[in-house]
Amino acid sequence: MLFEGIDWLNPFEQYRVMRDRSPVYYDSYDGSWNLFLYEDVARALSEHQTFSSQLNEAAEMPLSQSLIQLDPPRHTRLRALVSKPFSPAWIGKRADKIREICTSLLESVKSDQFDFVRNFSYPLPVMVIADIIGIPRDHMERFKEWSDAVVTGQAFMGQRDYMSEMVTYFSEMVRERQRDPRDDLISMLISSEVDGKPPLSPQELMGFLILLLIAGNETTTNLISNAVYSMNENPGTYDMVVSDRSLIPGMLEETLRYRSPVQSMFRRTKADVTVRGVTIPANSYVTAWIGSANHDERVFEEPEKFNIERKENRHIAFGNGIHYCWVPPLARLEAKIAFEEITERFREIRVGNIDSASMVSSTIVYGFKSLPVSVVR
Repeated sequence: MLFEGIDWLNPFEQYRVMRDRSPVYYDSYDGSWNLFLYEDVARALSEHQTFSSQLNEAAEMPLSQSLIQLDPPRHTRLRALVSKPFSPAWIGKRADKIREICTSLLESVKSDQFDFVRNFSYPLPVMVIADIIGIPRDHMERFKEWSDAVVTGQAFMGQRDYMSEMVTYFSEMVRERQRDPRDDLISMLISSEVDGKPPLSPQELMGFLILLLIAGNETTTNLISNAVYSMNENPGTYDMVVSDRSLIPGMLEETLRYRSPVQSMFRRTKADVTVRGVTIPANSYVTAWIGSANHDERVFEEPEKFNIERKENRHIAFGNGIHYCWVPPLARLEAKIAFEEITERFREIRVGNIDSASMVSSTIVYGFKSLPVSVVR
């Protein structure tokens, strides 16, 4: 079994071994093919004619009808519909609201020792997404539980039907907006059309809202927490950012590369395909290891060094090609404002005993469920 017993806090050495020895690896345990080199991962993420995002053509689950699991032409139609509300210009208008949420969360932290995830990096994106979608903030514990269930796989196994819970919840929200439209994303999606075609089908709408909840939550939570951990692991880095806040964007891009919030994505081959002399049969499941690609020494100089002043940073943390994620403008803005406010208030922020921290149990995302920190104001 690939990566059995691996330390997911630091998987980077194992990624290097796979790039050097088995860049195209067949895992007989689950019958999947695994890609580790930057060039191959980027190809799998962008070449939709060969590497399909539609993992199961017969699937009727909401996420199977979302952007991440569709190919053109349906992907093109849905992408056009949802791109407008997530344009940089539209996202930029939310900066003041994001800063207000950051300020409120940080000012509510009275102790100099606290759980960074629970007190800040988790509630921030959930509150932002709740405002955008138009749902109550006081439901965010439920949102986080659902989101975690999806990324850890619990939503697709066990006795509790998380997917049905999400569908039931969002269906009620949609019915409310149909009766009483508001100035929010749900109301906009219900009424929008592309090229005169009907609005989203109920299944497509559920898929998008569930995907937005997960992508807008997990990505930003993990980006912010991973940045704190990475700077703590490299003494002096936080001091640099405190002294010069213009380094914040570069620090975030390096975090996206070094500790990518999404470590892997899945594809299914539409036909036999050859990668580095190895033939991957049609209808095979392929795991594209983004976390490995972003450490590929063939692309990045000194990839194991966390360098917030890196000049060439062509990371693919948000995907590649037509499936390049539409969340980045929001995630980048939230994280930038977050660290502007953090560095304004805390001269130092140190991660406590890492043994008392806990990570998300997933090979798909990289992030912390809890991260104890101490600060100097």
